Amino acid sequence: MKRTTLILMALVVIFFALSWIFKAMAFKGVEEHYILQGFLVTLAAFLTLSIMSFLYKDNPFYKFAEHLFVGISAAFWMSMGFWSTIVGNLFPRLSEGMSNFFKVHYIPGDYNFFFYVPVILGILLLMRLSRNYGWISRWSLAFIVGTTAGLNFIRYLRSDFINQVSSTFVPLLVDWQGIGHFFSSLNLSASGQFIMMLANWVIFLGVMCGIIYFFFSKEHTGLFGRASRVGIWILMITFGASFGYTVMGRISLLVGRITFLFRDWLGLNI
Repeated sequence: MKRTTLILMALVVIFFALSWIFKAMAFKGVEEHYILQGFLVTLAAFLTLSIMSFLYKDNPFYKFAEHLFVGISAAFWMSMGFWSTIVGNLFPRLSEGMSNFFKVHYIPGDYNFFFYVPVILGILLLMRLSRNYGWISRWSLAFIVGTTAGLNFIRYLRSDFINQVSSTFVPLLVDWQGIGHFFSSLNLSASGQFIMMLANWVIFLGVMCGIIYFFFSKEHTGLFGRASRVGIWILMITFGASFGYTVMGRISLLVGRITFLFRDWLGLNI
């Protein structure tokens, strides 16, 4: 290990210890376990800064925080799966003795033997750890992938495709009572007739132009080509809004971490 790396790690350890001491003293008289609370705040700040250090370049502190996050996440979800799925759902239907051992309510039933199927598939999936019999796990993987694809296909067909198609069947003339009534009641209210009709026309034209853009059996020239270019604008605006929404969500997380560093760790009320 390089001398520079050793000096940097020593400085980080010293800085961590000093931060722990100062935060523990700050929590003294406020928190009952002030030493533990100071350690946790300092550790959270250290891990946050370690992840942010990747903005400079890849380094051992970032790798440590990354591996720690992945390991804790894997352990957490494995524990959740064991206690919620195996103990909470499987054992109560397979064994009264195991239910009593884990202190969960036994659920007798005439079709509980079907629950042996996921047990067998789970055991076959563990064969992936074997070098010679790893191919057996493919049966479980094929069952998982096929079942998930079939269930999600129906779910997405209902929630995305059918609902999306039905949402495009909107009235282009909302509460139409004649041209005179339209102009006499004209206003810019969000629930007004003009805005609702405008929104429905945008939905209708946007969907039609977007479909025309993906219609390649006819050359995109003339009126057809202009509608196709409008479809491009509709798609780009949609993708941009979706990307912006995602970025804003990440920015809110960044703001939360920076607020933690300045307020909870450094104690600055800004």
